[in-house]
Amino acid sequence: MDNTMQEAAEAGGEILIGIDAGTSVVKAVAFDLRGRQLAESAVPNSYDSGPGGSVTQSMDRTWADCAEALRRLGGKLPRLAARCAAVAVTGQGDGTWLVGAQDRPVGEAWIWLDARAAPTVRRLAAGAGETSRFAATGTGLNTCQQGAQLAHMAEVAPQMLDRAEAALHCKDWLYLKLTGQRATDPSEASFTFGDFRKRAYDDAVIAALGLERYRHLLPQIVEGTEETHPLTEAAAEETGLRAGTPVCLGYVDMVMTALGAGVHTGEAGIACSTIGSTGVHMRAVRAEDVVLNDAGTGYVIALPVPGVVTQVQTNMAATLNIDWALALAGDLLASFGQEVPRAELVARIDGWLAETAPGQLLYHPYISQAGERGPFTDAEARAGVIGLEAQHRYPDLLRAVAEGLGLATRDCYAAMGPLPEELRLTGGAARSRALRGVIAAATGAQVRVSSREEAGAAGAAMMAAVAIGAYPDMQACIDDWVAPLLGAPEPPDTALQDTYTRLFEPYRTARQALTPVWHDLAEHRRQTPAPAQQQES
Repeated sequence: MDNTMQEAAEAGGEILIGIDAGTSVVKAVAFDLRGRQLAESAVPNSYDSGPGGSVTQSMDRTWADCAEALRRLGGKLPRLAARCAAVAVTGQGDGTWLVGAQDRPVGEAWIWLDARAAPTVRRLAAGAGETSRFAATGTGLNTCQQGAQLAHMAEVAPQMLDRAEAALHCKDWLYLKLTGQRATDPSEASFTFGDFRKRAYDDAVIAALGLERYRHLLPQIVEGTEETHPLTEAAAEETGLRAGTPVCLGYVDMVMTALGAGVHTGEAGIACSTIGSTGVHMRAVRAEDVVLNDAGTGYVIALPVPGVVTQVQTNMAATLNIDWALALAGDLLASFGQEVPRAELVARIDGWLAETAPGQLLYHPYISQAGERGPFTDAEARAGVIGLEAQHRYPDLLRAVAEGLGLATRDCYAAMGPLPEELRLTGGAARSRALRGVIAAATGAQVRVSSREEAGAAGAAMMAAVAIGAYPDMQACIDDWVAPLLGAPEPPDTALQDTYTRLFEPYRTARQALTPVWHDLAEHRRQTPAPAQQQES
């Protein structure tokens, strides 16, 4: 252990805790100061879907799940409270978590899956201020974002905003519960309401969203690598940690995961994709080198590295498409009385793909009810298969779904400039060699997978490591925590690469041509009442 790390350990402990509050699970992960993972605990969370695209989450339950995860972690590591040097928190991005008097929730949180703001997004996108808003934030409007959701609330539920005192994001809500501080970080603040070059709020952006009246809801911006706040007595009692422990507010989970997985290690031509429930595709660049695309889509999200941001395109759904395809098989088998655990279906993916020929079908992976947000924004976009023939069977459909994820990844990187030379993969799909091969061939990039188990929690903990002085800067932390864990490069199969290169233009042409079809179908759904569920006899 070097001198700075020894001093940090002596001053306040040798364990860092990273909290990663996802949509469906809240994790607390312990690391030593060198980045070695020591233990983790996970508590399932849940969300509720309702009419009109409503998707909400209980703020109180999310905090209770976070506290439970920390208590369980304490049960796995002796004397964790005394040994903990700092806690860092990240979480699902976008969404709107309103708090009012006494820091109590104002209703349930509208999370990133909520699609109710679609009409407001269409109105704002056609407004006079949209060009300047996009130039400042580098981020296209979509239904996920807090700016669009607040603007929609102002139209349809102004009473919620009148009761609110602060508009937070998921990680900000947990930070408030841990420290008593209403705050947000530079990443979500600037891509939603600000200027990514200045990492600050921008009044012109707020005006373009029509939110001048609600400017007071935006909390202070805290840079977590430089400033922490102490754990409160109340939070200590609920979590089992020690009051006064420094708490670091991490950046949004997308960049925390990418930081932990290797998006920024100093080499040129590097990119990082998280192929989880959603697909997040990003590359790290200097802020002055950002080139915004003509379609007005994507995100520009700050990294906790001075002057460095990530250019990002995000698919609304990635492995959710795989989940749907596996559910087809599971439901069919269940109808014959054969229940197959999902884990067994997942284990069969590589085998099914090996049985099929590549490039026979086109699948657009827009399975989310909220449509798509990258590399284009359309709340009405929906998944579909093109090219089915009588001889096609289930493995062919599954391969088409996998290839759709690969081509969607390429579509996103093509919208940001040259395709990457090396792609660092994380998320559920990274565990499948067959899926990694599809993504490598679709992008033409060699892929590498980090052995880091919990990249999002690690990224947040890395910020805490810098904040408490265990490392002099983020680059030094990356050299220890990230670079040594990257696996060997896996080059793309050249024949498969040629196939997907030929397939990409029909893929993109088809999704552009389908736009009016999606909108006609959406209008049909709005005018056609949903069929009543059959009564059980």
